[in-house]
Amino acid sequence: MRASTLMPTMNFMTRFYRNPILPGRLISENILKALPILLTAGVLFIATACEENPSKIGAGLLPGSDYVTIKSTDSITVKSYTMYSDSVRSENPAISYLGDMWDPYFGTTTGGFVSQLWLNTNMTNEDFIAVDSVKLYLRLLTVKGDTISKHTLKMSEISQRIYDSLPYYSNQTVPLTGDEWNVELPTLRADTINDIVVTIPNTFGEHLTRDKSMLFMKDSSDKKIILPDFRSYFAGLSFQLDPSANPVFVSLSVASVGSTGTPVDYFTVYTHNGVQVSSSYDFLLGARHVTPSFNLFKHDFSTAEAGKKIQHINDGYADNQSYLQNMNGVYTRIDIPFLKAMKSDPNFKNVAINKARLIIPFVVDTTKEIIFAKTIPSIVYLRYIINTGYKHYRQVVQDYLDVGATFYDGKPDTVTSMSYNINLAAYLQKYLNDATDTITTDLELFLLSTSEYNAILAANKNHRRVKFEFTYTKF
Repeated sequence: MRASTLMPTMNFMTRFYRNPILPGRLISENILKALPILLTAGVLFIATACEENPSKIGAGLLPGSDYVTIKSTDSITVKSYTMYSDSVRSENPAISYLGDMWDPYFGTTTGGFVSQLWLNTNMTNEDFIAVDSVKLYLRLLTVKGDTISKHTLKMSEISQRIYDSLPYYSNQTVPLTGDEWNVELPTLRADTINDIVVTIPNTFGEHLTRDKSMLFMKDSSDKKIILPDFRSYFAGLSFQLDPSANPVFVSLSVASVGSTGTPVDYFTVYTHNGVQVSSSYDFLLGARHVTPSFNLFKHDFSTAEAGKKIQHINDGYADNQSYLQNMNGVYTRIDIPFLKAMKSDPNFKNVAINKARLIIPFVVDTTKEIIFAKTIPSIVYLRYIINTGYKHYRQVVQDYLDVGATFYDGKPDTVTSMSYNINLAAYLQKYLNDATDTITTDLELFLLSTSEYNAILAANKNHRRVKFEFTYTKF
């Protein structure tokens, strides 16, 4: 072999001899050191690639219904309609009302009430011979309207006894005896509690005490006693304020004050006997015992301001606004057609409701710089119709009754969305699980009679859309 040939070859080969100075030698050595790690990683990668996803093991053996699917939407159609019934149950109310109240949207509301009187003392053995005076003591909880003008209270004796166990209605026909007493109220103060004393004609006291043998009250819990008492002798009174061009609207409570409460609404009859000894006797409206009463309401929507008057009530027209009114006035019917379709769809047979929420914007009137966000009801209520087959009645949704008012919400967001938020997941779950079709999807938004304000809501094709947020898990 020629030297010229041999040397280049050897030089090429010896470049890979162990020599710490040469960088190529370092790379080769590092690769050899890393080889075990690379081989281990490769084995793990192959094993992982071959292993089946734990969540799908046995998938071929399980039906598709065993998978859990969570879905949500807020695009379900919600329709609203303004409704009104002049016949609403109103017996034994916490608050009663007197007078007239006008609103530019809702027109005129007239309030009155009927109440039994409770005789505080057995008077059958009293020896008085004359009535000296009669006073009516009332605690007015609220006073709104004209407090400068004079207002007349009309009290009419009713001819039929009322009972705390019977239903009474806001448009109840009240039979009267024809005995009536009209008195002028003292000057009232607006927006505060008024403790007033009204002078009543002596003829009223004389009428109450005309038969001393009937001036006693039986214990209503004693079922063995069937003899009549004062309540059958004097059934009660209907209270109203005479209509006025300058109306006032007041509230008071004639409900029972309980066993430890102190009555604040009552008549006192002052008398004297044959030797001029004076006595006084109280006839209570709000007694410690249950004193039956019921409210009377009238709503005249025609007197509302032109341009603001409610245009569609009970006609099934889906207007861009719907309405909520206190004093058993108008309410809003909510229609969510999807709910019936959902229940009848077999794909929704096994469903758990995670979230069901109505978001209903309220309307802010800026024409007179009225900020409704500050003068709207603090809570609205949702109820549904129960169909028992022979009778319908209304029930507040379970989210308020069973889960609790905090979960139900029902309060307005007056900062960001200007909307009422109402949770109804518990109601919807109960509706879907109801095999008897007793629970219906006839939903109604309403206000308590005692609500201080009314509300106007965005509805249907209003640019502020009502939303039904709905999330469910399908098993």
